[in-house]
Amino acid sequence: MKSAITICLVPEAARGPFVFHEGLSASCQNAADAGFDAVEIFPPSAHEFPTKELKTLLEQTSLNLAAVGTGAGWLKRRLSLTDTDSDKRREAVQFISEIIDVAAEFGAPAIIGSMQGQAGDVTQRSDSLAFLADTLHTLGNQAERHGQVLLYEPLNRYETNLLNTQEEAAKYLIEHSLVDSGVRLLCDLFHMNIEEQNVPETIIRLGALHTDLISHVHWADSNRRAMGFGHTDYRAVYNALNAVGYDRYLAAEVFPLPSAIEAASQTISSIEASTSS
Repeated sequence: MKSAITICLVPEAARGPFVFHEGLSASCQNAADAGFDAVEIFPPSAHEFPTKELKTLLEQTSLNLAAVGTGAGWLKRRLSLTDTDSDKRREAVQFISEIIDVAAEFGAPAIIGSMQGQAGDVTQRSDSLAFLADTLHTLGNQAERHGQVLLYEPLNRYETNLLNTQEEAAKYLIEHSLVDSGVRLLCDLFHMNIEEQNVPETIIRLGALHTDLISHVHWADSNRRAMGFGHTDYRAVYNALNAVGYDRYLAAEVFPLPSAIEAASQTISSIEASTSS
């Protein structure tokens, strides 16, 4: 498995769970100095994505791009894939589509988390899930044309009322043939700590459902701090991921506490401790 760390380029998300906020150049250098293999970028939009600068920085630091977030579409413009307004849904699809294109230039996938939206009330949930399936098909097929997957991230019950557990999301993706359209799961361990009864056992069951379902992991502890600063049995989680053949990124989407450098260092330490257990 490989290590990655988050870089936020959205001022409005300054209080969000991203480790580095101090600009792209300094953040990439800090990531490289801490020993990471890659960075995960949270940009304002595809149009504001620093493609040329990032290519130069990745070459200079020997880092890769692990993934690109799309959440600024929700944070800044309140766009979601399940909006009841079809024009708004199309706008959301366009926003994500452009990020898929940008990410693909680096051989990286895009993430759909907060832009999945939520149902307005119980009676709308089935409609919302239908909207979600339709838009994920479109976006997943686009990602596949680039040779990439599209990462779908189930969120906890306080952030969405659509799909909260990994198994619920996995069955939804399979039943709606979304896996065939290139959509895969992002396992965020913070959300899983809230929603799953047993995180390692859930990972094992996901592996049994589909051999290539998990395509990205947010390596975050129970309190959204760096792994090892909460109560997650991260060695057991790592072993479960290893058991299902997961070999992609463990990305630190965590708060920069007690500081960004300390959060980065603790993340690397937890991964190293897991590999030696």
